[in-house]
Amino acid sequence: MKRLAWCTDIHLNFLDEHGIEAFCRDVTGHEPDGVVITGDISDSTRLARHLGLLEKYLARPIYFVLGNHDFYGGSIEVVRDQVRTLSALSKHLVWLPAAGVVALSRTTALVGHDGWADGRLGDWAGSDVMLNDYVHIAELAGLGKSARLERLRQLADQAAGYLRSILPAALERHPRVLVVTHVPPFEAACWHSGRTSDEHWLPHFSSHAMGNALAEAMIERPDRQMVVLCGHTHGGGTARILPNLTVHTGGAEYGAPSVQQILET
Repeated sequence: MKRLAWCTDIHLNFLDEHGIEAFCRDVTGHEPDGVVITGDISDSTRLARHLGLLEKYLARPIYFVLGNHDFYGGSIEVVRDQVRTLSALSKHLVWLPAAGVVALSRTTALVGHDGWADGRLGDWAGSDVMLNDYVHIAELAGLGKSARLERLRQLADQAAGYLRSILPAALERHPRVLVVTHVPPFEAACWHSGRTSDEHWLPHFSSHAMGNALAEAMIERPDRQMVVLCGHTHGGGTARILPNLTVHTGGAEYGAPSVQQILET
């Protein structure tokens, strides 16, 4: 595989099928060998249908993780089980948390997990932000602030633990690893409206657990390079975390999905 088209936060539930087909034509116009999507594809009630339309109109490998919006109106556990089954039966759909290390070429591997914000950065105690996540996702609905924080950290730690388990093998076999996740893993990558998120939004928009896992892996392997692709904040930017670790956060606009970058593998 030579070229990957990266998209994020495409929110296909804001489009009809004609709009989805037009978006896919734009993607295929770049002539990529595959497509990477860093979450927020749809919502839980329409996700399977929209993944099917992407497969139909893109007709090439689609490597993806899920974002918080993909669970709206449903359960994280149930949606993940559905997507795992759908991907296993699909020719082109590859849900990365179930795929392990994907060798794109002799030099580049692809890994990924949905990720989750964990409230460890910024001022969780002082933040009055109430995301729709905390109302429309079954595992988070109805929780008090302390119980919600505990659940968020469980989700984030699960994602970080998964990447810790597979990154050593990916880095051993490939000089370059692409990491795909939804939530920015570092404060410096938590872009919104041209600047990084403030202390009130940062707890809801960043995953410190994921950042620690990635940074530790690259400190251990200074001879390797890692590029992280994420979204979630709808603000675009690039952060150089270490000499061998760069994070690209994709910008997005509801109702107007687009290609963020074409990556050479």
